[in-house]
Amino acid sequence: MSKPYIIARLEVGGHRFEVLVNPELAFKAKEGKSVNLDELVVGEYVYKDARKGLKASPEVLQKIFGTTDVKKIALEIVKRGEIQLTSEQRRQLIESKKKQIINFIARNAIDPRTKAPIPPKRIEMAMEQAKVGIDPFVSVEKQAIQVIKAISRIIPIKIAKAILQVKIPPAYSGRAYSQLMKLGELKKTEWRSDGTLIAELEIPAGMQTEVISKLNNITRGEVEVKILHVK
Repeated sequence: MSKPYIIARLEVGGHRFEVLVNPELAFKAKEGKSVNLDELVVGEYVYKDARKGLKASPEVLQKIFGTTDVKKIALEIVKRGEIQLTSEQRRQLIESKKKQIINFIARNAIDPRTKAPIPPKRIEMAMEQAKVGIDPFVSVEKQAIQVIKAISRIIPIKIAKAILQVKIPPAYSGRAYSQLMKLGELKKTEWRSDGTLIAELEIPAGMQTEVISKLNNITRGEVEVKILHVK
C-alpha cells in the first residue's frame, strides 16, 4: 500500500475493530475537526486484526455500529478509540504539535511587565525548564492555555490583545484597508476628505511587530502606528 497509514483501534462489545487511516487526518478527526472521509480511510475494510488481515464480519459491524459503511465506522473508531503510532510517528507528531503551540503562544501572549511579545525560543526554553508534556491528540488552543500556566512560574507571560491606531496616507489607504481586515479586528475607521485612513485595529498582542512590519511594507514605510493600549 503506497499511502502512509496508521492503525486506529476500538474495543467495544467484546470485539476489537481496526481500520487503516491517514495519520494527519486521523489526528484532526481526533481533535474534533471535520475531515474528508474518502481521504481519511486508507483501505476498504474494517478488521478484527489488521496486521493479520482478519476482517470483521458485516453482521458484527451492523450490530455494533448500526451500519456496514466502512468510512462512517472508521470515523467512529478514530474518535472513540486509540491510534496506534510507531515511536517515530509519535515523536514527529509531538514535535509538530509543540511548534504549533509555541507559535500560537508567541502570537497571542506578551510579557505583562513590558507589554512586549515573547520570542518563540524563550517560550520553548521555558517549556523545557517546566518539563511541559505535549499531547499529540489535544488541540493547540487547549494545550496552549495549560502551557502558559506551567511556564508562568518561570517567565512573566499572559494572553493579551493590543489596540493599534493606524494612519495610512491616501496613496495606500484603499489597498491597505482590505489588508487591515485580514490582520485583525477593525474597531474604528475614519476616512479623511483627502483619502487618509485612520483606523483602530485589535490584534493578538504578540503580533505587534509582525503587523507593524506588514503595514510598513504595504505603505513603503509611510504608515503611522501608535499602540493605544495592551489589555
